[in-house]
Amino acid sequence: MNNSAGIITKLQFNEKRERALLAGLQLSGEDRVDVEDSLYELSQLAETAGAVVVGNVVAKRETPTANYYIGEGKAEEIKQLCIEKKIDIVIFDDDLSPAQVKNLQDLFGIKVLDRTELILDIFAIHARSKEGRLQVELAQLQYMLPRLTHAWSHLSRQWGGVGTRTRGPGEKQLEVDRRRVRERITRLSKELERVHGHRKLQRKRRERKGIPLISIIGYTNAGKTTLFNNLTSSSMPSENQLFTTLDPKIKKFIFPNKQQVLISDTVGFIRKLPHHLVESFKATLEEVYEADLLLHVVDGSSKKIEEYSEVVLKLLKELDVITKPILTVINKIDLLDNDEVLIRKLKKRIHGGIPLSAKTGEGIDALVQTMQDEMNSLRETLDLFIPSQLLGVVAKLYALGNVISIKYLQKGAKIKVELPKVSAGEFKKWIVEK
Repeated sequence: MNNSAGIITKLQFNEKRERALLAGLQLSGEDRVDVEDSLYELSQLAETAGAVVVGNVVAKRETPTANYYIGEGKAEEIKQLCIEKKIDIVIFDDDLSPAQVKNLQDLFGIKVLDRTELILDIFAIHARSKEGRLQVELAQLQYMLPRLTHAWSHLSRQWGGVGTRTRGPGEKQLEVDRRRVRERITRLSKELERVHGHRKLQRKRRERKGIPLISIIGYTNAGKTTLFNNLTSSSMPSENQLFTTLDPKIKKFIFPNKQQVLISDTVGFIRKLPHHLVESFKATLEEVYEADLLLHVVDGSSKKIEEYSEVVLKLLKELDVITKPILTVINKIDLLDNDEVLIRKLKKRIHGGIPLSAKTGEGIDALVQTMQDEMNSLRETLDLFIPSQLLGVVAKLYALGNVISIKYLQKGAKIKVELPKVSAGEFKKWIVEK
């Protein structure tokens, strides 16, 4: 495979926006409202990928069908809609088998994508770092590999993602066979391991310095990057789209009490995120694993605030980090016109939530104070006496913690200092007995 530039190409801003029709399936026992909510989220994903959503169709069945997923009758109905509304692409809200994609594309005569392929398309747009692009390509190839076990005519009709360019394996990749795809997957996995090793070294250096880490998490489009920019005076791109942040960003932050921490911005969570995508992007979520404190940002203007919060908490449980300290941030109160009654109701619905507007700065000071208090609970106050011949230790104490007081005496220095609990152990041999 000639892949010097990877299988990802950048978004062309002048390309024609394709007209998309969305398709969902309501199975027996499922609530229609849940299906419509999921389709609404799919429409946001499609818009983020560059499509214009024209409408949606929901089929009701006991179970999916093997040939067309939604049944032959509903598939014929969609075919007519595609002709009438001049549809360019049909996007399904669930994963399809290769055979189903082939059958649907043969019937419609246009592109068919499923939810996973659409998400990969968006990831391909937003991956900018080497690590992010490696992860996207690996996930694309892992998605493509089982589809290579079926008829080649399937791939000959797989035109790629949204838009006229190909951001993933498509027609020009027909010559790629299973063996070469597996070889590429192996090479990518090894390269990612090297990148992960480098990140582990960076993390160990940070841990040796005892600098705590705070990770911003939340449902996609909740305003995490805007909050990150506000806290760290950064200018990371922040758009009203899903998955704007793919590559993790980390910057230093200093609290009013002079305590130094690192803050990271992470990829947003979403409903029905395929498990293999979570596996592929675990490196992106490493900062969540290593965080001392999680800032869970929720969109206060969303009618689905509790539902989206539950999605995030469920994923945190799957990642085995649910026991970490979590501060909930109710963002976007500016969209509520700072209505005190609405805000009080939100605080009751989201117990312990801190209301603010990351965009305007309203409530940021209260959040910083709460974060500082929370981090203080992860710190330990020590009374130390450092001998004169070891005064280099004093500089390390200043770097690691918050020196409350220091008094230089003839034989050394008497110091009261706040330190992260993870760093306090190495200094306890100098504790002054009371």
